[in-house]
Amino acid sequence: MSSWRDRVKGGLPRVAVVLHDLGMVWLVWQALHRLRWGMEPNAPNVPLWSAEIALVLAAQGLVFWQVGLYRGLWRFAGVPDLWNILKASVLGLFAIVLGLFLYNRLGTVPRTVLVLYPLVLMGMLGAPRLLYRAWKDSRVDSAHKSSVRILILGAGHAGEALVRDLRRSGTYQPVGFLDDALRLRGTKVQGVPVLGRVQDVAEIARETAAKLLVIAMPSADANALQRVVVACERTGLPFRMVPKLQDVMEGRSLPGELKEVAIEDLLGRKPVMPDWKSIRAWLGARSVLVTGSGGSIGSELCRQCARHGARRIALIEIDELALTTTEAALRRDFPDLEYIAILGDCGDPAVIKYALERAEPDAVFHAAAYKQVPLLELQLREAVRNNALATETVARACRDAGVGTFVLISTDKAVDPVNVLGATKRLAEMACQALADHRSTRFVTVRFGNVLDSAGSVVPLFREQIRAGGPVTVTDPEVTRFFMTIPEACQLILQASAIGTHEAIYTLDMGEPVPIRLLAEQMIRLAGKHPGRDIAIVYTGLRPGEKLHETLFHADERYRRTAHPKILQAEPRDVSTAHIDNAIGQLREASGRYDLEALGHLLRMAVPEFEPVGAHPDYKESATVVAFPARNARKV
Repeated sequence: MSSWRDRVKGGLPRVAVVLHDLGMVWLVWQALHRLRWGMEPNAPNVPLWSAEIALVLAAQGLVFWQVGLYRGLWRFAGVPDLWNILKASVLGLFAIVLGLFLYNRLGTVPRTVLVLYPLVLMGMLGAPRLLYRAWKDSRVDSAHKSSVRILILGAGHAGEALVRDLRRSGTYQPVGFLDDALRLRGTKVQGVPVLGRVQDVAEIARETAAKLLVIAMPSADANALQRVVVACERTGLPFRMVPKLQDVMEGRSLPGELKEVAIEDLLGRKPVMPDWKSIRAWLGARSVLVTGSGGSIGSELCRQCARHGARRIALIEIDELALTTTEAALRRDFPDLEYIAILGDCGDPAVIKYALERAEPDAVFHAAAYKQVPLLELQLREAVRNNALATETVARACRDAGVGTFVLISTDKAVDPVNVLGATKRLAEMACQALADHRSTRFVTVRFGNVLDSAGSVVPLFREQIRAGGPVTVTDPEVTRFFMTIPEACQLILQASAIGTHEAIYTLDMGEPVPIRLLAEQMIRLAGKHPGRDIAIVYTGLRPGEKLHETLFHADERYRRTAHPKILQAEPRDVSTAHIDNAIGQLREASGRYDLEALGHLLRMAVPEFEPVGAHPDYKESATVVAFPARNARKV
C-alpha cells in the first residue's frame, strides 16, 4: 500500500493541471471583459474577483471534470485531447449561462464575451498542451543524436503510429517515409517527409544514410509484401516489420515491437475470418478433450478452445514434458478454466475410458498421430497402431460414452494415399465413418496439409540448417507442398466442427502449392544471406513415401460449399462396416504379434486405393497439383 507521501507526490501534477486550467478560465473571462469594455468611454469597473467569477470557475471546473479532461497526459496530447477541450469549452459556456441566469439574470455580462469565450478558452487550454508535447519530443530528439536512422516503408496509420512510438523510445530516428501513393508525395507525416516510392528504397537509403528499414504495412497481402521484401533485400540493409494486429491480439507479438519478416508472411495466405459467433455458440461453456494435446496442433487447439468459451479442457498426452509445458501455459494465460491433464496413450482403452469419465466432454478433438512420412515407412507397426487402431479405440469409446462431437484431425495425404501415413490416416477416416451409425455422436473429419513451424516440418529444419551455415537440404527441385499456419488450421478446425453434420469430411483451403526450393531460397534471404553463395542448397532426392505433389481432392468424393468460403465438404465414399471391423480386428492381432508382413498386407487390403510410391511405374508422370477449386466452379 502506498504511503501518503507517494499519494501526494502522484497527485501534484494533476493538481497543477487543474490550477492551470482554472487560471486560464479566469484569465479568459477577465481579458474578454476588459477587451469589451475598453471600447466604451465610461467603462464599468471589472473586479479581479467576485461572486460572479467564482460561479464561472465552479461551473467550468465541474464540466472539466465530467468531460474527463484530466485523464490524459500532456506528454501525449493529441487530437482526442483537443476534442475534449472543445467539448468542455462549449458545455462550460452552457453551464455558465445557466448559472449566471439563475444568479443574476446574466446581469451585465456582455453577449460578445459569451460568444468568444469557448473559442478563446479552447486556444488557451490546447496551446500549452501541444507546446509541452513538442518541447518533450524535441528534448528526446536532441538527446539521441546517435540513434539509428531508419526509413519507414508505408506512410499510413501504422507508419504514423510507429513514428510516435519511436520518438518516445529515442532509440531510432525516422528520417523519411516511402509510399507509392502519389497524393502523399512531398508531404510530411508527423513531421517526417515522404521521400519517394517503395521501389526507390535502395537509392533513398543511400542518400539518407539509413541503417535500418521498417515495413509498416500490416494489412498488405503476401504478393505486395513479397515485392517490398525484394526491394529491401537489394539495399543490403537489415529490415523489420510492424506486426499485424491479429498477431498482437493473440499474443504472438508485443505492441510496438519490430519483428523480423517471417516466412509465414510471404506464403500467400490471406487472413482467416472465422464465424466466431457460431464457434462460440457451439463451444461456449462446454467441456472438451484433446488427444495429442502437447503437439503443435493439439496445443493450439487447447488455446483456441480456452480463448473462445470452453469451461473445461482435458489434455491427453504421452510425452510428459509436452503435457507439463502445455498445461502450464494454459493455466498461465487462462487461469479461470478447469484443466484435467492425463499422461498416457490414448490408444489404451483404459486411458481413454478414464479420461472420458473424468472430463465428461461434449466434444473430443483427436489430434494424436504420427506424421513423419519417411520414418513411418520403416515403422509400419507403430504407424498402424497409433494412427489407425488408436483412432478407432478413441472414436468407439466416444460413441459408447455419448460424446456429442468427435473430430478427427486428418491429412491431405489420406487422399489417394501413396505412403504409410496416408494409408493409416485414410483407414482412420474409414473407421470413424463406420462408427457413425446415427447415434448421438457426430463424427467430423477435417483434412489439411502441412502446417508451418510444426514439429518436424521443413521450416524449423531449414531455419536450423541456415543458422548452422548450411547446406539447406531439399528433396527435389520440383517438389511442392501446401502450407498453412497453425493458428489458421485450428481456427478452421473449430469452424468445421461448429458447422459439421452428423457424418462429414471437410477439406480446408490450403491456398496455392509452394515450391520447396523457393521456400528454402526465401528463408535464406530473410536470414540476410544469398542462396548458392552464402548458403548452399543441396538436392537429396525424394525420401521413402514422398511424392512430388500433394492432392487435396479424391475423384469419387463430390465437394460442395459450406457456410465458410475456406471449407469444402466432401461426400463420403461408401464404407462397409463389416469390412472395416474385420480389418481392424486382424490388424490388432497382427500388431500384437509385431508381424510386419501381415500388417503391410492387411493395410493394403483395408485401403484398396493405397498404392505405395514406386509400385506403379508412371508415378511421376501422373502426379499433378490440384488447386483449391475456384469459388464459381464448386458444386453446390
